[in-house]
Amino acid sequence: MDTHGLDNRNCALIERFVRESERILADNLVGVYLHGSAVMGCFHPAKSDLDLLVVVEHAMTDEVKREFMDMVVMLNDEAPAKGIEMSIVRREVCKPFAYPTPFELHFSKMHLGWYRDDPEDYIRKMNGTDKDLAAHCTVIRARGRCLYGAPIPEVFGEVSKQDYMDSLWYDIAEAAEEITEDTMYLTLNLARVLAFQQEGRVLSKQEGGEWALANLPEKYHDLLRDALSEYRGETPGYDICVARDYANFCLRLIRNTMQPQNE
Repeated sequence: MDTHGLDNRNCALIERFVRESERILADNLVGVYLHGSAVMGCFHPAKSDLDLLVVVEHAMTDEVKREFMDMVVMLNDEAPAKGIEMSIVRREVCKPFAYPTPFELHFSKMHLGWYRDDPEDYIRKMNGTDKDLAAHCTVIRARGRCLYGAPIPEVFGEVSKQDYMDSLWYDIAEAAEEITEDTMYLTLNLARVLAFQQEGRVLSKQEGGEWALANLPEKYHDLLRDALSEYRGETPGYDICVARDYANFCLRLIRNTMQPQNE
């Protein structure tokens, strides 16, 4: 399997995910696609999750969803610290791309307790739309890997810049307040949003931080270096006043050329 930065254990885990997806979904499976840090050359076991998108042809029954979720939870026990993050979507919402994007099923480590406590409730309620899928599909089209099934260009239509930016905005809109709690993530995420907005580049968090060091004012460089060092697994000491100023600076730049879509 062609991946960047994944050790043999995580490659084997992804291969098992693909085999089990084939078994459980059978003829309904269109493809399995890898995105995120695992395809961008910056996967770090302590800070990264395994990002997977599964595409199916038709709606899934609750029984199939339960079997699939049991499989994902089992594999998640062997995954890196942040676990597996995966969504299942129907092919019809991928091309042309629908936004906000409907999904059949979703899992991340933060939902693990809910599923274990009440799997029937989880299966019943874990569906709807997810704005994050616009960002995931953009990365898949630009840099993703097809692990099984139909090639990416056949499955995924173009995500408009407006939809992609709205998806990104949804993730950073409260950065001025939230950066004190999740400094590394928001520092690097704001940088990669600016890189897309200014240059049309689809970057990882690490690449976003490196772009910001070359393009943003020097007074934020220590903050950016600290965020990059934490992303590599180190423990920096942040200047929170600088972090708040940085968040407000980035948000002003972003707002100058973009307004979030109405709900």
